Amino acid sequence: MSLDRRLLLGSLAALGGCAAQPRGPVLPIEDRIPPLAPVRAHANRLFDITVCLRPFRAKGPRMDTETIGDTLVVHNYGHGGSGWSLSWGAGTLAVQKAMAGSPREIAVIGCGALGITAALLAQRAGAQVTIYCKELLQQARSARATGSWTPDSRIALTGPAGPQFGDLWEQMARTSWKQWRSWLGLPGNPVCFSDRYTMSDVPFAQMAEESEKLNAMGFAEYGGRIVDLTGRSQVVPAGAVPFPVPYVRRSSNLQFNIHDLAHQMLNDFRLAGGKIMMREFHAPSEIAALPQRVVINCTGYGARALWKDETIVPVRGQIGWLIPQPEVNYGLFYRDVSVLSRTDGIVVQAIEGGDLKGYNDDREVIDRDESVHAVKVIEDLYARMA
Repeated sequence: MSLDRRLLLGSLAALGGCAAQPRGPVLPIEDRIPPLAPVRAHANRLFDITVCLRPFRAKGPRMDTETIGDTLVVHNYGHGGSGWSLSWGAGTLAVQKAMAGSPREIAVIGCGALGITAALLAQRAGAQVTIYCKELLQQARSARATGSWTPDSRIALTGPAGPQFGDLWEQMARTSWKQWRSWLGLPGNPVCFSDRYTMSDVPFAQMAEESEKLNAMGFAEYGGRIVDLTGRSQVVPAGAVPFPVPYVRRSSNLQFNIHDLAHQMLNDFRLAGGKIMMREFHAPSEIAALPQRVVINCTGYGARALWKDETIVPVRGQIGWLIPQPEVNYGLFYRDVSVLSRTDGIVVQAIEGGDLKGYNDDREVIDRDESVHAVKVIEDLYARMA
């Protein structure tokens, strides 16, 4: 869910190191930054605060199969903060396993990012698909994600995942990127690119060192494998950007306007003949009793209870939502606060502590003070711009 350290600092490594950044000449004319509309960052503009729990597994997502009675269950859950980003790639692998016996019907359990993409892919493969879910996509935990392309956000721990997982991750990431490419330019901008400004009061080398210290657990980082897709960041010279901060980098990142995206995905699924049954499951035996003999299990954090999977660790994430501003078409990161302007609101999130923020915290309750403080940090930044 969070716009975490990989999105913010991964591009530094792509530039070949994190040495102190000199203040270079003005940007070339084609790279010059247009006027940036300020975010109206005031606590009284918070119109919502949401919390979700991301399903982290040290070994990476569960993507194996098992048989319950005469039902084949293909597991597809535990993608940490990378659910949206890896959804098409993970779904492609799951559907390949599900379609191995050429079933006419497939059931998908769960209607989050992993569930809806697996369902759409199963339809494309020729199956009649029924989604069974407790909540539709707009109400699922996936709808409370930040909305940034973060394919290795808390996806695994380097040690437990092992060296082979990197290849699987890259396959999923590249497949997903190609699929998301086809959503660009659609009405409502369900998927688009936006500029992001990573800002620091200290040299980026120091910022990177401090970030590394926060990764004592060894969260896996694979972004270097796909730098050919995601591009590189650019040092912004002093005076070329309006922010009153000495160190600034700019990058262009993929983002998901999730509410538009959810609406279009569900419409596509239904138009292709898909069915949705509102239902909650309490034991695997209930899934085995479904009429479909092939099931893709995309229950996310819910798999911890349903499948008694104690390897799932909750990672709490909270978002404060500021009233949308269509004129704000960029995102930023400053002093452990990330901001992303979406069509459905401006996302403000406190992420101090890096990947350990919210780790093993299953409190799915709102902490208003957390969001108010994050908004205050950004409010103070813009106040200094005058």
